[in-house]
Amino acid sequence: MADTQAGWYDDGSGTMRWWDGQQWTDQVQPPAPHEPGLDGFINRARADADAGAQPRPAPQGMSYVVLQVVLKEKFFGSGSGNLVELEAVINRQAALGYRLHTITTASSGSTGFGGGDRIQATMVFEKLV
Repeated sequence: MADTQAGWYDDGSGTMRWWDGQQWTDQVQPPAPHEPGLDGFINRARADADAGAQPRPAPQGMSYVVLQVVLKEKFFGSGSGNLVELEAVINRQAALGYRLHTITTASSGSTGFGGGDRIQATMVFEKLV
């Protein structure tokens, strides 16, 4: 995040906001008109990637929670309990007024022979406040 140079970037709301190299500032300006052609497309893709590297404040009236759960894959037998565990996490957040926005998974290592692999599930929940 701090590796991105200071400059004007889309802050995620369609507004161009000044990134001072460390954090977003209150300085905003309307977005520039799109450049035509392939060069314009490449420049927009590059700008979107740069802007996505900075933390973004939640849109006004929104609140987010990010949770990570390590899931176990059984090497022998069945019934790892992963779906029950995921359901419990989702239901706990639902009881607090959050809904599941995004879920991603990644390998989280292995415990070796007979222990099965570990999968890390990252869930983003959102709520109107």
